[in-house]
Amino acid sequence: MARTDVLQASSPRIARAIICAFCTGLIGIGLARFAYTPLLPALVDAHWFAPADAAYLGAANLAGYLAGAVLGRPISARLSVVAVLRAMMVLATAAFFACASPQGFLWFFVWRFAAGFAGGAMMVLAAPMVLAHVPPARRGLAGGLIFMGIGAGIAASGTVIPFLLQFGVQAAWIGLGVLSFVLTAIAWSGWPDGPGHVPTAPSGHVHPPRLGALRALYVEYALNAGGWVPHMIFLVDFVARGLGQGVKVGAEFWVAFGLSATAGPILAGHIADRIGFRSALRLAFSLQIFAIGLLVFDVTSTPWLFLSSVIIGAFVTGTVPLVLGRIHELLPHHPAEQKAAWSVATVAFALCQAAAAYGFSFIFAHSGGDYRILFVIGMIAMSLALVIDVGGTFREKAMR
Repeated sequence: MARTDVLQASSPRIARAIICAFCTGLIGIGLARFAYTPLLPALVDAHWFAPADAAYLGAANLAGYLAGAVLGRPISARLSVVAVLRAMMVLATAAFFACASPQGFLWFFVWRFAAGFAGGAMMVLAAPMVLAHVPPARRGLAGGLIFMGIGAGIAASGTVIPFLLQFGVQAAWIGLGVLSFVLTAIAWSGWPDGPGHVPTAPSGHVHPPRLGALRALYVEYALNAGGWVPHMIFLVDFVARGLGQGVKVGAEFWVAFGLSATAGPILAGHIADRIGFRSALRLAFSLQIFAIGLLVFDVTSTPWLFLSSVIIGAFVTGTVPLVLGRIHELLPHHPAEQKAAWSVATVAFALCQAAAAYGFSFIFAHSGGDYRILFVIGMIAMSLALVIDVGGTFREKAMR
Protein backbone atom coordinates (compact mmCIF):
# COMPACT_ATOMS: atom_id res chain seq x y z
CA MET A 1 0.00 0.00 0.00
CA ALA A 2 2.77 2.41 0.95
CA ARG A 3 4.67 1.75 -2.23
CA THR A 4 1.57 2.25 -4.41
CA ASP A 5 0.85 5.51 -2.61
CA VAL A 6 4.31 6.88 -3.34
CA LEU A 7 4.32 5.84 -6.96
CA GLN A 8 0.84 7.23 -7.61
CA ALA A 9 1.63 10.51 -5.88
CA SER A 10 4.82 10.95 -7.89
CA SER A 11 5.30 11.46 -11.59
CA PRO A 12 6.30 8.46 -13.71
CA ARG A 13 9.79 9.97 -13.99
CA ILE A 14 10.26 10.03 -10.22
CA ALA A 15 8.76 6.55 -9.85
CA ARG A 16 11.22 5.27 -12.44
CA ALA A 17 14.11 6.93 -10.60
CA ILE A 18 13.04 5.28 -7.33
CA ILE A 19 13.07 1.90 -9.08
CA CYS A 20 16.58 2.60 -10.42
CA ALA A 21 17.87 3.45 -6.94
CA PHE A 22 16.09 0.38 -5.53
CA CYS A 23 18.00 -1.78 -8.03
CA THR A 24 21.36 -0.28 -7.06
CA GLY A 25 20.75 -1.15 -3.42
CA LEU A 26 19.70 -4.65 -4.41
CA ILE A 27 22.80 -5.15 -6.59
CA GLY A 28 25.45 -3.29 -4.61
CA ILE A 29 24.51 -4.28 -1.05
CA GLY A 30 21.77 -6.91 -1.10
CA LEU A 31 23.59 -9.21 -3.53
CA ALA A 32 27.21 -8.01 -3.78
CA ARG A 33 27.64 -8.07 0.01
CA PHE A 34 24.98 -10.20 1.60
CA ALA A 35 24.79 -13.05 -0.91
CA TYR A 36 28.25 -14.05 0.32
CA THR A 37 26.88 -15.06 3.73
CA PRO A 38 24.90 -18.11 2.54
CA LEU A 39 27.73 -18.91 0.10
CA LEU A 40 30.45 -18.97 2.76
CA PRO A 41 29.83 -22.50 4.13
CA ALA A 42 29.45 -23.85 0.60
CA LEU A 43 32.84 -22.40 -0.38
CA VAL A 44 34.37 -24.17 2.61
CA ASP A 45 32.60 -27.46 1.96
CA ALA A 46 33.65 -27.37 -1.71
CA HIS A 47 37.28 -26.86 -0.58
CA TRP A 48 37.64 -23.59 -2.46
CA PHE A 49 38.89 -21.94 0.72
CA ALA A 50 39.66 -22.77 4.34
CA PRO A 51 37.16 -21.37 6.86
CA ALA A 52 39.49 -18.56 7.96
CA ASP A 53 40.27 -17.53 4.37
CA ALA A 54 36.58 -17.53 3.47
CA ALA A 55 35.88 -15.23 6.42
CA TYR A 56 38.66 -12.83 5.34
CA LEU A 57 37.13 -12.68 1.86
CA GLY A 58 33.87 -11.56 3.45
CA ALA A 59 35.81 -8.79 5.17
CA ALA A 60 37.37 -7.75 1.83
CA ASN A 61 33.94 -6.68 0.62
CA LEU A 62 33.48 -4.41 3.63
CA ALA A 63 36.90 -2.84 3.04
CA GLY A 64 35.85 -2.16 -0.54
CA TYR A 65 32.60 -0.64 0.70
CA LEU A 66 34.58 1.79 2.84
CA ALA A 67 36.70 2.81 -0.14
CA GLY A 68 33.61 3.27 -2.31
CA ALA A 69 31.86 5.36 0.35
CA VAL A 70 34.91 7.64 0.66
CA LEU A 71 35.72 7.96 -3.06
CA GLY A 72 32.25 7.81 -4.60
CA ARG A 73 31.54 11.55 -4.37
CA PRO A 74 35.00 12.70 -5.52
CA ILE A 75 34.72 10.43 -8.56
CA SER A 76 31.23 11.73 -9.36
CA ALA A 77 32.59 15.29 -9.22
CA ARG A 78 34.75 14.48 -12.26
CA LEU A 79 32.15 12.38 -14.07
CA SER A 80 28.38 12.52 -14.05
CA VAL A 81 26.65 10.74 -11.18
CA VAL A 82 24.68 8.61 -13.63
CA ALA A 83 27.87 7.52 -15.41
CA VAL A 84 29.44 6.48 -12.12
CA LEU A 85 26.32 4.57 -11.04
CA ARG A 86 26.23 2.70 -14.35
CA ALA A 87 29.93 1.88 -14.09
CA MET A 88 29.48 0.58 -10.54
CA MET A 89 26.58 -1.67 -11.56
CA VAL A 90 28.73 -3.12 -14.33
CA LEU A 91 31.65 -3.60 -11.92
CA ALA A 92 29.47 -5.45 -9.39
CA THR A 93 28.06 -7.67 -12.15
CA ALA A 94 31.55 -8.45 -13.47
CA ALA A 95 32.66 -9.39 -9.93
CA PHE A 96 30.01 -12.11 -9.72
CA PHE A 97 31.15 -13.72 -12.97
CA ALA A 98 34.83 -13.38 -11.97
CA CYS A 99 34.19 -15.22 -8.69
CA ALA A 100 32.83 -18.18 -10.64
CA SER A 101 36.44 -19.01 -11.49
CA PRO A 102 38.40 -20.42 -8.50
CA GLN A 103 41.71 -18.71 -9.24
CA GLY A 104 42.91 -18.48 -5.65
CA PHE A 105 42.66 -16.20 -2.66
CA LEU A 106 44.16 -13.06 -4.24
CA TRP A 107 41.84 -13.26 -7.25
CA PHE A 108 38.80 -13.52 -5.00
CA PHE A 109 40.07 -10.82 -2.68
CA VAL A 110 40.38 -8.31 -5.56
CA TRP A 111 36.92 -9.04 -6.92
CA ARG A 112 35.23 -9.11 -3.52
CA PHE A 113 36.88 -5.75 -2.80
CA ALA A 114 35.68 -4.46 -6.18
CA ALA A 115 32.11 -5.57 -5.44
CA GLY A 116 32.26 -3.78 -2.10
CA PHE A 117 33.66 -0.64 -3.74
CA ALA A 118 30.76 -0.62 -6.20
CA GLY A 119 28.26 -1.06 -3.38
CA GLY A 120 29.75 1.76 -1.30
CA ALA A 121 29.75 4.20 -4.22
CA MET A 122 26.17 3.33 -5.17
CA MET A 123 25.02 3.70 -1.55
CA VAL A 124 26.52 7.18 -1.31
CA LEU A 125 25.32 8.44 -4.69
CA ALA A 126 22.02 6.84 -5.68
CA ALA A 127 19.60 7.69 -2.85
CA PRO A 128 20.61 11.37 -2.39
CA MET A 129 20.39 11.93 -6.13
CA VAL A 130 16.90 10.49 -6.41
CA LEU A 131 15.52 11.93 -3.16
CA ALA A 132 16.47 15.43 -4.31
CA HIS A 133 13.75 15.04 -6.98
CA VAL A 134 11.09 13.72 -4.60
CA PRO A 135 8.70 16.24 -2.99
CA PRO A 136 9.75 16.83 0.66
CA ALA A 137 6.51 15.39 2.03
CA ARG A 138 7.25 12.08 0.28
CA ARG A 139 10.98 11.72 0.90
CA GLY A 140 10.72 9.56 4.00
CA LEU A 141 8.55 6.97 2.31
CA ALA A 142 10.55 7.12 -0.92
CA GLY A 143 13.77 6.62 1.04
CA GLY A 144 12.24 3.60 2.72
CA LEU A 145 11.41 2.10 -0.67
CA ILE A 146 14.95 2.71 -1.92
CA PHE A 147 16.58 1.07 1.10
CA MET A 148 14.16 -1.85 0.82
CA GLY A 149 16.33 -2.96 -2.11
CA ILE A 150 19.00 -4.06 0.37
CA GLY A 151 16.61 -6.33 2.23
CA ALA A 152 15.14 -7.64 -1.00
CA GLY A 153 18.64 -8.65 -2.08
CA ILE A 154 19.24 -10.46 1.20
CA ALA A 155 15.96 -12.35 0.91
CA ALA A 156 16.64 -13.16 -2.75
CA SER A 157 20.11 -14.49 -1.96
CA GLY A 158 18.69 -16.71 0.78
CA THR A 159 16.21 -18.31 -1.61
CA VAL A 160 18.21 -18.34 -4.85
CA ILE A 161 21.57 -19.48 -3.45
CA PRO A 162 20.39 -22.87 -2.07
CA PHE A 163 18.72 -23.60 -5.41
CA LEU A 164 21.81 -22.64 -7.42
CA LEU A 165 24.11 -24.58 -5.11
CA GLN A 166 22.39 -27.77 -6.26
CA PHE A 167 24.33 -27.23 -9.48
CA GLY A 168 27.59 -26.31 -7.76
CA VAL A 169 29.35 -23.28 -6.31
CA GLN A 170 30.38 -22.05 -9.75
CA ALA A 171 26.76 -22.10 -10.93
CA ALA A 172 25.75 -20.04 -7.89
CA TRP A 173 28.19 -17.25 -8.78
CA ILE A 174 27.11 -17.29 -12.43
CA GLY A 175 23.45 -17.17 -11.41
CA LEU A 176 24.10 -14.12 -9.25
CA GLY A 177 25.90 -12.52 -12.18
CA VAL A 178 22.93 -13.10 -14.47
CA LEU A 179 20.52 -11.65 -11.90
CA SER A 180 22.76 -8.61 -11.42
CA PHE A 181 22.97 -8.15 -15.20
CA VAL A 182 19.16 -8.13 -15.48
CA LEU A 183 18.84 -5.59 -12.67
CA THR A 184 21.54 -3.43 -14.28
CA ALA A 185 19.58 -3.42 -17.52
CA ILE A 186 16.41 -2.38 -15.66
CA ALA A 187 18.24 0.46 -13.88
CA TRP A 188 20.32 1.62 -16.85
CA SER A 189 17.97 4.42 -17.85
CA GLY A 190 15.40 6.42 -15.94
CA TRP A 191 17.73 8.39 -13.71
CA PRO A 192 16.60 11.99 -13.05
CA ASP A 193 18.20 15.04 -14.63
CA GLY A 194 19.06 18.34 -12.98
CA PRO A 195 19.70 19.26 -9.35
CA GLY A 196 16.19 18.53 -8.04
CA HIS A 197 14.76 20.22 -4.95
CA VAL A 198 17.80 22.06 -3.59
CA PRO A 199 17.43 23.28 0.04
CA THR A 200 17.44 27.07 0.30
CA ALA A 201 17.69 27.49 4.06
CA PRO A 202 20.99 29.11 5.02
CA SER A 203 23.62 27.23 6.98
CA GLY A 204 25.01 28.75 10.12
CA HIS A 205 26.79 28.23 13.40
CA VAL A 206 25.96 24.98 15.15
CA HIS A 207 25.66 25.18 18.95
CA PRO A 208 28.45 23.24 20.74
CA PRO A 209 26.06 20.81 22.53
CA ARG A 210 24.74 19.82 19.13
CA LEU A 211 28.28 19.18 17.90
CA GLY A 212 28.89 16.96 20.91
CA ALA A 213 25.69 15.03 20.23
CA LEU A 214 26.69 14.63 16.58
CA ARG A 215 30.09 13.24 17.48
CA ALA A 216 28.45 10.82 19.89
CA LEU A 217 26.05 9.77 17.12
CA TYR A 218 28.97 9.02 14.79
CA VAL A 219 30.49 6.74 17.44
CA GLU A 220 27.14 5.06 18.12
CA TYR A 221 26.55 4.41 14.43
CA ALA A 222 30.06 2.99 14.07
CA LEU A 223 29.63 0.70 17.09
CA ASN A 224 26.26 -0.38 15.73
CA ALA A 225 27.93 -1.33 12.44
CA GLY A 226 30.52 -3.43 14.27
CA GLY A 227 27.85 -5.14 16.34
CA TRP A 228 26.12 -6.41 13.20
CA VAL A 229 29.17 -8.15 11.75
CA PRO A 230 28.73 -11.55 13.51
CA HIS A 231 25.25 -11.89 12.04
CA MET A 232 26.16 -10.41 8.66
CA ILE A 233 29.15 -12.66 7.98
CA PHE A 234 28.77 -15.68 10.26
CA LEU A 235 25.03 -16.28 10.78
CA VAL A 236 24.54 -18.90 8.07
CA ASP A 237 27.88 -20.56 8.80
CA PHE A 238 26.99 -20.65 12.51
CA VAL A 239 23.71 -22.41 11.80
CA ALA A 240 25.07 -24.63 9.01
CA ARG A 241 28.36 -25.77 10.53
CA GLY A 242 28.39 -24.50 14.12
CA LEU A 243 25.02 -26.03 14.96
CA GLY A 244 25.33 -28.77 12.33
CA GLN A 245 22.01 -27.97 10.64
CA GLY A 246 23.34 -27.62 7.08
CA VAL A 247 23.44 -24.87 4.45
CA LYS A 248 19.77 -25.22 3.54
CA VAL A 249 18.58 -24.54 7.09
CA GLY A 250 21.11 -21.73 7.46
CA ALA A 251 19.78 -20.12 4.30
CA GLU A 252 16.24 -20.25 5.72
CA PHE A 253 17.36 -18.06 8.61
CA TRP A 254 19.03 -15.78 6.09
CA VAL A 255 15.72 -15.43 4.24
CA ALA A 256 14.08 -14.36 7.51
CA PHE A 257 16.96 -11.91 8.01
CA GLY A 258 16.40 -10.50 4.50
CA LEU A 259 12.62 -10.26 4.72
CA SER A 260 12.86 -8.29 7.95
CA ALA A 261 15.56 -6.09 6.39
CA THR A 262 13.12 -5.34 3.56
CA ALA A 263 10.49 -4.03 5.97
CA GLY A 264 12.97 -2.51 8.42
CA PRO A 265 13.32 1.03 6.98
CA ILE A 266 9.59 1.68 6.72
CA LEU A 267 8.85 0.15 10.13
CA ALA A 268 11.64 2.12 11.81
CA GLY A 269 10.48 5.35 10.21
CA HIS A 270 6.90 4.68 11.28
CA ILE A 271 8.01 4.23 14.90
CA ALA A 272 10.24 7.32 14.80
CA ASP A 273 7.34 9.45 13.54
CA ARG A 274 5.53 8.63 16.77
CA ILE A 275 8.20 8.61 19.46
CA GLY A 276 11.00 10.67 17.90
CA PHE A 277 14.25 9.55 16.29
CA ARG A 278 16.32 9.59 19.50
CA SER A 279 13.87 7.31 21.32
CA ALA A 280 13.50 5.08 18.28
CA LEU A 281 17.28 4.75 18.01
CA ARG A 282 17.54 3.76 21.67
CA LEU A 283 14.78 1.21 21.18
CA ALA A 284 16.73 -0.17 18.21
CA PHE A 285 19.90 -0.52 20.27
CA SER A 286 18.01 -2.24 23.10
CA LEU A 287 16.32 -4.76 20.82
CA GLN A 288 19.58 -5.57 19.09
CA ILE A 289 21.35 -6.15 22.41
CA PHE A 290 18.58 -8.62 23.27
CA ALA A 291 18.84 -10.34 19.85
CA ILE A 292 22.62 -10.81 20.04
CA GLY A 293 22.36 -11.80 23.69
CA LEU A 294 20.22 -14.79 22.73
CA LEU A 295 23.20 -16.28 20.92
CA VAL A 296 25.66 -15.19 23.59
CA PHE A 297 23.74 -17.14 26.21
CA ASP A 298 23.27 -20.09 23.86
CA VAL A 299 19.53 -19.70 23.39
CA THR A 300 19.68 -21.41 20.01
CA SER A 301 16.42 -23.27 19.61
CA THR A 302 14.75 -22.55 16.28
CA PRO A 303 12.19 -19.94 17.48
CA TRP A 304 14.86 -17.90 19.29
CA LEU A 305 17.31 -18.14 16.39
CA PHE A 306 14.53 -16.93 14.13
CA LEU A 307 13.77 -13.99 16.42
CA SER A 308 17.45 -13.03 16.59
CA SER A 309 17.73 -13.12 12.80
CA VAL A 310 14.58 -11.03 12.32
CA ILE A 311 15.53 -8.31 14.83
CA ILE A 312 19.07 -7.81 13.54
CA GLY A 313 17.89 -8.01 9.93
CA ALA A 314 15.28 -5.30 10.49
CA PHE A 315 17.78 -2.88 11.98
CA VAL A 316 20.59 -3.54 9.51
CA THR A 317 18.51 -1.40 7.16
CA GLY A 318 16.16 0.27 9.65
CA THR A 319 18.94 2.03 11.56
CA VAL A 320 19.91 3.97 8.42
CA PRO A 321 16.81 6.22 8.33
CA LEU A 322 16.91 6.50 12.13
CA VAL A 323 20.44 7.93 12.14
CA LEU A 324 19.64 10.19 9.20
CA GLY A 325 16.52 11.42 10.98
CA ARG A 326 18.47 11.99 14.19
CA ILE A 327 20.93 14.15 12.25
CA HIS A 328 18.01 16.22 11.01
CA GLU A 329 16.76 16.55 14.59
CA LEU A 330 20.15 17.83 15.71
CA LEU A 331 20.57 20.19 12.74
CA PRO A 332 17.01 21.24 11.86
CA HIS A 333 17.93 24.52 10.14
CA HIS A 334 21.32 23.63 8.69
CA PRO A 335 20.89 21.71 5.39
CA ALA A 336 24.55 22.00 4.40
CA GLU A 337 25.67 20.67 7.78
CA GLN A 338 23.11 17.86 7.54
CA LYS A 339 24.67 16.66 4.29
CA ALA A 340 28.19 16.88 5.70
CA ALA A 341 27.18 15.09 8.90
CA TRP A 342 25.55 12.25 6.95
CA SER A 343 28.74 11.85 4.92
CA VAL A 344 30.85 11.64 8.09
CA ALA A 345 28.41 9.17 9.66
CA THR A 346 28.49 6.94 6.56
CA VAL A 347 32.29 6.88 6.49
CA ALA A 348 32.45 6.17 10.26
CA PHE A 349 29.98 3.33 9.75
CA ALA A 350 31.95 1.83 6.85
CA LEU A 351 35.31 2.23 8.60
CA CYS A 352 34.18 0.49 11.78
CA GLN A 353 32.39 -2.25 9.89
CA ALA A 354 35.45 -3.01 7.75
CA ALA A 355 37.75 -3.00 10.79
CA ALA A 356 35.31 -5.19 12.73
CA ALA A 357 35.03 -7.64 9.85
CA TYR A 358 38.78 -8.15 9.74
CA GLY A 359 38.96 -8.24 13.54
CA PHE A 360 36.19 -10.82 13.85
CA SER A 361 37.75 -12.90 11.06
CA PHE A 362 41.09 -12.84 12.90
CA ILE A 363 39.46 -13.81 16.19
CA PHE A 364 37.48 -16.57 14.52
CA ALA A 365 40.60 -17.97 12.86
CA HIS A 366 42.64 -17.90 16.10
CA SER A 367 39.92 -19.13 18.46
CA GLY A 368 39.44 -22.47 16.79
CA GLY A 369 36.19 -21.40 15.17
CA ASP A 370 34.51 -20.14 18.35
CA TYR A 371 31.30 -18.38 17.24
CA ARG A 372 30.19 -17.41 20.74
CA ILE A 373 33.06 -15.00 21.33
CA LEU A 374 32.05 -13.14 18.16
CA PHE A 375 28.54 -12.60 19.48
CA VAL A 376 29.89 -11.54 22.88
CA ILE A 377 31.95 -8.77 21.27
CA GLY A 378 29.01 -7.74 19.08
CA MET A 379 26.78 -7.44 22.14
CA ILE A 380 29.39 -5.33 23.94
CA ALA A 381 29.65 -2.97 20.96
CA MET A 382 25.88 -2.52 20.80
CA SER A 383 25.69 -1.97 24.56
CA LEU A 384 28.36 0.74 24.37
CA ALA A 385 26.32 2.53 21.69
CA LEU A 386 23.30 2.61 23.99
CA VAL A 387 25.38 3.76 26.98
CA ILE A 388 26.92 6.60 24.96
CA ASP A 389 23.51 7.76 23.75
CA VAL A 390 21.95 7.70 27.22
CA GLY A 391 25.02 9.38 28.70
CA GLY A 392 24.66 12.16 26.14
CA THR A 393 21.28 13.08 27.62
CA PHE A 394 22.82 13.68 31.04
CA ARG A 395 25.64 15.74 29.50
CA GLU A 396 23.15 17.91 27.63
CA LYS A 397 21.12 18.50 30.80
CA ALA A 398 24.27 19.40 32.75
CA MET A 399 25.22 22.02 30.13
CA ARG A 400 21.84 23.75 30.28
